[in-house]
Amino acid sequence: MSRVALVTGGTRGIGAAISKALKAAGYKVAANYGGNDEAAGKFKAETGIPVFKWDVSSFDACNAGVKQVETEVGPVEVLVNNAGITRDAMFHRMTPEHWNAVINTNLSSLFNMCRPVIEGMRSRKFGRIVNVSSINGQKGQMGQTNYSAAKAGDIGFTKALAQENAKVGITVNAICPGYINTEMVQAVPKDVLEKNILPLIPVGRLGEPEEIARCVVFLASDDAGFITGSTMTVNGAQYIT
Repeated sequence: MSRVALVTGGTRGIGAAISKALKAAGYKVAANYGGNDEAAGKFKAETGIPVFKWDVSSFDACNAGVKQVETEVGPVEVLVNNAGITRDAMFHRMTPEHWNAVINTNLSSLFNMCRPVIEGMRSRKFGRIVNVSSINGQKGQMGQTNYSAAKAGDIGFTKALAQENAKVGITVNAICPGYINTEMVQAVPKDVLEKNILPLIPVGRLGEPEEIARCVVFLASDDAGFITGSTMTVNGAQYIT
């Protein structure tokens, strides 16, 4: 029987690539999304992957959403925490709303999503949790104190949860993408991309969403059973840890 994989933010960008790759690898995939009904409907029509709408910054919404997925698709054995937002501003201009929105969506969501699935994973003695962090959680970034703090927190969360659950067959790992060719990066003016971003990437190009997805598929597999608490850096050597 196919394992069930739940991907948050799973209908667009990197998340969509992850959802598609997991389905191609034989998983039964459920894709969460937060607000873009049109994009989610198009994704479902194109892929046949069921979509589920809830706000990952709300524990109650996540708890209810996971229950719906487990009722309709099956017990969640692979969880990919990919959902994230940006609210960029220099810190001296950052508002509490900027800060809280990013921390709640990009960091607190890990608690909100992992807590409803962890006991089931422990009882089944199997689980795979992959948290999508960021290069900016490793090195920091001007104008992103909120985002960098949240993504750095994702890495610490990963390391701690991995230690707690290693003996019961659950692995917890993080992936830190660099600049990936998504809608968000495509919105950057071409001259800025070519003059200010690409020269920082030694391989000389943006990453592709499918390259992140392949990392997720590996970490979700039985082959990765001895890898836990790790951070996979996928950034074209822009930042080497």
